[in-house]
Formats: sequence, C-alpha cells, structure tokens
Amino acid sequence: MPDALPIHAVLPDLLNVLRTASNAVLVAPPGAGKTTAVAPALLNEDWCGGEILLLSPRRIAARAAAERMAALAGERPGATFGYSTRMDSKRSAATRVTVVTEGIFVNRIQADPELTGVSAVLFDEVHERSLDSDFGLALALDAQAGLRPDLRIVAMSATLDGARFSQLMGEAPVIESEGRSYPLDLRHVGRNAENRIEDLMAAAIRRALGETDGGILAFLPGVAEIERTAERLTDLDDAIALHRLHGSLDPAAQRAAIAPDDGGRRKLVLATAIAETSLTLDGIRVVIDSGLARRPRYDRAGGMTRLVTERASQAAVTQRAGRAARQGPGIAYRLWEAAATAGLPPFDPPEILEADLSALTLDCALWGVNDPRSLCWLDPPPEAAVAEARQRLATLGALDGDGRPTAHGARIARLPLPPRLAHMLVRAGEGGFADVAAEVAVLLGERGLGGSDADLEQRMRRWRGERGRRATAARKLAARWTGLADGKRERQAAPMDDSLALSVALAFPDRVARRRDASGERWLSVSGRGFRLDPASPLARSEWLAVAETQGSAAGARILSAAPFDADAIESLFADRIETRRNVRFDPASGAVVAERARLLGAIRLLAGPDSDADPAEIADALVAGVRDHGLALLPWPPAAAALRTRAAFAGETALEDAALIDRIDEWLPPLVTGKRRLDRIEPQALIHALEALLGWDSLQAVNRIAPRQFTSPAGSSHEIDYTADGGPRVELRVQALFGLADHPVIGRNRVPLVLSLTSPAGRPIQTTRDLPGFWAGSWQAVAREMRGRYPKHPWPDDPAGASATLRTKKADARRSESR
Repeated sequence: MPDALPIHAVLPDLLNVLRTASNAVLVAPPGAGKTTAVAPALLNEDWCGGEILLLSPRRIAARAAAERMAALAGERPGATFGYSTRMDSKRSAATRVTVVTEGIFVNRIQADPELTGVSAVLFDEVHERSLDSDFGLALALDAQAGLRPDLRIVAMSATLDGARFSQLMGEAPVIESEGRSYPLDLRHVGRNAENRIEDLMAAAIRRALGETDGGILAFLPGVAEIERTAERLTDLDDAIALHRLHGSLDPAAQRAAIAPDDGGRRKLVLATAIAETSLTLDGIRVVIDSGLARRPRYDRAGGMTRLVTERASQAAVTQRAGRAARQGPGIAYRLWEAAATAGLPPFDPPEILEADLSALTLDCALWGVNDPRSLCWLDPPPEAAVAEARQRLATLGALDGDGRPTAHGARIARLPLPPRLAHMLVRAGEGGFADVAAEVAVLLGERGLGGSDADLEQRMRRWRGERGRRATAARKLAARWTGLADGKRERQAAPMDDSLALSVALAFPDRVARRRDASGERWLSVSGRGFRLDPASPLARSEWLAVAETQGSAAGARILSAAPFDADAIESLFADRIETRRNVRFDPASGAVVAERARLLGAIRLLAGPDSDADPAEIADALVAGVRDHGLALLPWPPAAAALRTRAAFAGETALEDAALIDRIDEWLPPLVTGKRRLDRIEPQALIHALEALLGWDSLQAVNRIAPRQFTSPAGSSHEIDYTADGGPRVELRVQALFGLADHPVIGRNRVPLVLSLTSPAGRPIQTTRDLPGFWAGSWQAVAREMRGRYPKHPWPDDPAGASATLRTKKADARRSESR
C-alpha cells in the first residue's frame, strides 16, 4: 500500500482501539483512502481470523473498491479481495475482504444473525444515511449486543457527525483523519432560470475546456439530463473522451469512466450523484456542478415513490467540489450565484424519514422486533410510516393481524427484492409463470434495460434480444430469481401473454388502472388515484393497464411503465377483491332516490345499473336523509301547510320552525315517504296533517285563536290573512264589508292591528290602513265622492261607522228590506 494516503497516519490509532473495544468511528474526508486502506490493515490483527465485510452504498463503488484493493495487493478480484452485488459477484473460499452493497448485507444478517465467520463489519459512507445503511447498522449493533460481543463494527464517515454515531455505538472512540488538502478554486457561473440545465451545462463545459487543463467531472441530476447534455456536445474535438457515469450503465462503461483514458485523451465525465463519494476518478481536475439532485421521495398519500429533482444540499455540493482537488489543485464551476449557497439545505434528509418502510418493517418482524422503533437508530422511523407499512404488508399477506410474519411473509423476505416484487415472484411461482415475474422484477429494478418505453412488453422483447454484458447479467439474475421462487416448473421461456400484466398486477394491485377517456390520456387506478399517459403511446388504446411505475404528483402521476391487461384476467386475478355494492343515493336536483347496483374493484366501477330490488326501507331512509341534508324546501309544501307554519311562528309556537322540524324529522317524515321514490309524490294533505300532529290539539287551538287563518268581516265574509305580507298580517276585502265597524280589528297576544287592504266593488285597491277609525273620519269623504261616480249602484254613506255592512248593491239591499 502506498504511504501517501492520509488515512495511514491514523490507522495505528484505529488498530489500537479495535484491539480492546468492539466499536469505533472513523471520520476521514473524501480522498483520504479509508475505503481501500482500512480493511486490508485489519487482516493481520489477532482478533481478525474471519471475513471482513465492507459495506458500500452503490454497486459501482463496491466493485471499484474491491478491484482497487486487489490491484494494490497484486491480485485479481475474487482472491483475497472480492465483492458481491445484486448483479455481479466475484469471491472465493480465499476471500477475506468482501465489499457488499448495503442491501446485500441486510439480507445476509437476516439469514445468519450471528454473522458466522465474520470478524468485522465496516460501514463506509455512513453520512449518506441511506435506509439500508441505517438499518444494517441497527441490526449489526443488535446482533453484537445479543449474540456476537466479539464482532467489530466500524462506522466510517466523510463528514464531522462522528459524535452522533459514537453515542449510538455505545460511546465508541472517534478517530479523525485530517486528509489531504489541495487548493480548490470555486467559480460561480450563475444561472438563468429560464434556460434548460443541459444548455447551461454544455456552455459551462465549453468554457471550462477553454480555461482549464485536466479531466472534467460534470454533475447532473439524472440520466435524461446527461443524455441531453451529451447531444449538445457531439461536435467536441476528438482529443476529448466523453463518458457517461450512472447506475444503469454496464460495468465496462462504468470502468471506462473511472479509469484514465487509454489513448491519453482529456476526459469529460457526465455523472449523476453516484460520483459524489466512494469513487475516485483518476485525472479529474475540474468539477462542474448543476446544483441539482434527483432523489426518491415517498408520497404517502399516493402510496408510491417518485423521483423529485431538487436543489442539492450544502454537504453534497461540498463533496462534489472536493472531487476536483483529490489528486491535486482543482477548479469547481458552480451553476449558481455564490450567495445562493447559503440558501441550500445543509444536509440531505435521512432516507428513513421519507422512504417506504415496508421492507424494513417486515425484516424487523422476522428479526423478532414488532416495533422497528425499538432498535438503535440515529433517527427512528416515523410512527405513521411504520403503521402504513404494516397495513400494506397485511394486504400482501406478509403479516398477520398481530403484526407477526406469516409463512408467506417469511418466503418473500428471503428474496433479495422489495416486498411487493418478492410477493409477485412467490405468487407467480405458484401460478407457473415465475420466469416472467422474475424478468419483470429485473426490468423494474434496472433502469435502461430494453430502453425507456412505457410499454413493458416492448422493453422486455428488446431486452431479450440484447447481447451486451449488462443485459446478459440481468438475464442471469432473472434466472436466479426464478429458481428462488420455488414454484411450478411447467413453463420455460414463457411467452408474454397475460403473464407480464399479471405479474405487475400482483406486485401493484392498487395501481391497476382503467381508461377514463377516449384518447387514453386519463386513467383511474384501483386506489382512486388518477394517472396520465401520453395519448400517442400504443398503451393508450388499451382498456386496462397494470401500472408498475409512475412519476409526478399522486393526483395526476405520469405512467412510466405498464402492461396492457385483459378484462377477463382482471376478473380472474381479483375475484376475491371485486365486490357488488348496492347504492341508494338521494339526488337533490330531482328530489328523487337513485338506486343502483354496481360491481367495484376498489375505486373502479366495473358494471353499474338500476337496482329494481332496492330495499324500500333504505329508499325511505335516503329520502329522509336527503331532506335532512339539503333542506325542507325540497318538500312539496301546499299553501295551507306553509300558511300554518307562518301562523304558528306568529303565535309564538316553535314546533314548526325549520330547526325543530329537522330535529324531529325521523318522527314525522318517514310515514309520508314510505313506498315512494320521489318527494313530489307526497300527498299535500299528508304534510298538513303531519304539521298539525306535531303541534298537538291544544297548541293548534292556540294558534287558531292567536293567529286565525281568516278574518270575518261585519258583512259576514271571510278573508285569508296573509302573515307574510310586508308591514305585518294583512287582509284584503271590499270597504263596504267594514261599514259599521268603529274600532280597528287586531290579532295576536299583542293585539297587532291588521293591515287592511281596502278595495272597490271591482276589487281595485282604494286604501291601505292600520287605523280604520282615522280613515272613516279623515280621507273617507274624498274617497266616497270619487267612488260614487264610479260605482253609483253601491252605497257610499257619509258615516260609514254608523252604516250597515253589506256586499250588495243599494237596490239589492232595498229589495231585501222589503221582503222582510
């Protein structure tokens, strides 16, 4: 090993600590050499007779670390130094140091809690706070406390948060390496928000090529931005070797991006955040940082994880810039203003606070821990997220009602897959199409295989025909997973009939979706969430889709991958979930009850129609509820009923007020709607009788006395009193009917004067008054003179208060008098 690595200065301190203590925390900045120097230094320690596991956050970093250690030892990978990732493995019986991804370690310790034959576990880049890293450390500490007190655990971090890890690990000693410091020149380019990031990046790259020497590493948020930037740089000089670096590349392309160029050309590497830590890219002297990162964010409302492009954290941009000064003085171009750096979030949030915790919750249950929060965490998992994960696992049949793992849960946990995909593989094995399900799992886990088409069938066909190293490794992985399914073996190289869609639907039953419009753009999922699809996609012609991946907000997420689904397959697969629901609902617009019978798969209505056999009692209840919810105005009140309510209010009786009627609606309305489907079928007289019954005999008599329905004139005629009129209760009648009346008529407890609307014999208004004696004594004479000319046949006495009331003409009165 070369002595130039800064980590060698503190390795003696680390070795001394581990000779007497089980745990240690090593803080060393990027480039100090901790990834490749610590594990080899432990091999000759007396306590280290077994294997050392070095955990790496990414497959590319795990492979590179193992290859680097092997090269420094003069060996080939797989001898003393090996690695194991999901897609690749090189190790042998002679392997003493195995670099593994964090997920592989979690599976290994679950299968063997004692970690038989393992002397030490080194957690590299723990500051990244991935879910698997946090969980792996929690399990290792739990195993150490209960089963393996001799197990050495070292947490290695590139940032100065060692004190928190020290406390978590039982006040473990903290060893710090100062690292190697080279001058770093920060140049802030700024950014116009209106310009696309790939345009800005391409311009910055051209500027850096002209201003600097050495390799260039450009950080972009994702593969799409990398490809668009590369398109803008196709005219670069042949002396520039352009490389891409992201997780979906095949290993050969990744190695080429990391290693020096064979032809001595100047390297330009377009990379995602995968190049922030762990990897050392030889010859890089310039970093160009977009300041953006793409991270998974779990949308708890939508039940799905989506990729979000957001600003990188201060810690991340510091790591990125440091890449330029790992091997000598460097320059970092930043596509933002210098003052904006302070506005960046200080750190990336720990994944455990934002991730889907289904796998963690199931693994904890199998570990014997019902509550994941009881393990040792820097940040315990949110209680709401754990509860949601338990519910999802129960739906998959992985946990029982008490939260204990079922036999099915144990089977899916043994598979190196997330619970949804593991469930899919197990059930597909039982159905005889594990081979297709395994291919689906690989396609969904390995971005870029078979292209990026939303149609999974097209992607699978292309992948099956690809002959590259990555495609071949992926097919071998699918074959291994098929064997792990341990199901039926009748089929080989299964055709892509409904098996692909069935596989996706098994994994994501809540995302099965049905088309909502003719264009195929809008879709409704079983969970009730809306999806969107490019109408130009061949999938848009399908009626049903088994949706695997989406991106965007839960209310209108874009479908990234799906397979067409046959309606018959829907009926078969979800027979136990399809329910027939009879729905009786009130329609306030028509005042009627609509009775329907529907077959539903979650939020999707498969079939619906009228329900002629709806329960009459349920219909009556719906009518009553409709009036309760939408108001009494929906009832067909006859004028007499409305008048009775008004008179009761005038009389001070509250029993017929809106609030009182609603409060007692279950008492008086059900008998009126029994056997009916519409409110307008209620008989008017029945409503009047219902109101009278609510008042009761005594109160009804009081209302009739205090607020009589009619006024009887001295002439013996009866006239309806309008209690709703402006100015108070009003009665309209011919003035001759009031002759002989010296006092103004009053009603009610407070002797309210009736408003008298007096008319001529022809019914035309001649006077409105609340003071009849004043009218007789005042303006009557003028009215009488005018009326005598218009209606000479009718009496218009000078003293109406002393005259006899009559509705007849003068001749008719005279004849009547003669006949007596």
